[in-house]
Amino acid sequence: MARALYIHWPFCLKKCPYCDFNSHVRDSVDHAHWQAALLADMGHEALLAGGEPLESIFFGGGTPSLMPPALVATLLAEAERLWGFAPEIEITLEGNPSSVEAGRFADLAAAGINRVSLGLQALEDEALRFLGRLHGVAEGLAALDVAQRHFGRVSFDLIYARPDQTAAQWQAELERALGFGTGHLSLYQLTIEPGTRFATLVREGAFTPLDDDQAADLFDLTRAMTAARGLPAYEISNHARPGEESRHNLTYWRYQDYAGIGPGAHGRRGGRATVRHRKPENWLAAVAGQGHGVAEERALPLAEQASEALLMGLRLTEGIDLAALSRRCGLAEADLIDRDRFAFYQRQGLVWAAGERIGVAPGGVSVLDALLGELVPAGLVAS
Repeated sequence: MARALYIHWPFCLKKCPYCDFNSHVRDSVDHAHWQAALLADMGHEALLAGGEPLESIFFGGGTPSLMPPALVATLLAEAERLWGFAPEIEITLEGNPSSVEAGRFADLAAAGINRVSLGLQALEDEALRFLGRLHGVAEGLAALDVAQRHFGRVSFDLIYARPDQTAAQWQAELERALGFGTGHLSLYQLTIEPGTRFATLVREGAFTPLDDDQAADLFDLTRAMTAARGLPAYEISNHARPGEESRHNLTYWRYQDYAGIGPGAHGRRGGRATVRHRKPENWLAAVAGQGHGVAEERALPLAEQASEALLMGLRLTEGIDLAALSRRCGLAEADLIDRDRFAFYQRQGLVWAAGERIGVAPGGVSVLDALLGELVPAGLVAS
């Protein structure tokens, strides 16, 4: 049964050039229509994945901070009616740090949001312009201040390893970020994703991504600085004070069940994978025609579940309990990990083992995908 609910709001004021998320720009949005459709999609999931109180809800996007607070309140009330809420449920909303969104923060907090994740992305105006952001540093920091006054838990994102960024520049920027006192930071290296505007610009020679070795040095610097300030990495790109980790995202990384509603949302429940129609108009049409937005639902073979669990869990600093995963999937531990290859990489300091728990060492994070290909038997990896 799902103890976490993801709600996707697909709309943005502008598509950022680095973004490959399911986000869309529309001239207008019929909020009443969207409310009815989201409630229907939620009801469908609750029938199949209900039964236990929700421990987390996450409004992602898109830009959910553009949602009317009354719509957020309605969705939360229905989620509580359908599932029930666990004590101290975590309810997160992603937002952009503009004055428009910041003006909604008080009402969003009153609606039930108790954690906000802000897309600051940079603390330099020139970098924000390069990243195609609509806010400047001053506006972003003003929104952060408002968020810290209205929400009990605040996180914000920064993108580093930008073209020509030096270690000294990133150190100064990260030091400033750490000074704001939030309990969580998401620090992502700039990745040029296929199909984005940045991918086109790189292909045209408009700019050159930072060299991999330089980016790795910035990663090491990030780990050292956040750990020294009491926000160690608990996942590849996420850092938190102990107890401030994103409970919702840990649901994914620990491969627990979750329900996903809204355009393009994925879900995992009872060994089945669900995915909603991606385009907003197609999702709306599906809900109108069949009462929910599911485009595909299929049973996951145990080997594929194990592969997904390894892929997600090895992102975490805590690693994976192989014995527990073996019991869960009905597969022998020897069928999950190639122990000879694991021992080879352990001698190189790229992976670690402690009892039945295994993980990827900081030095192995940059080659995690390659390590997985080596460590996980070929017959287990989903094609």
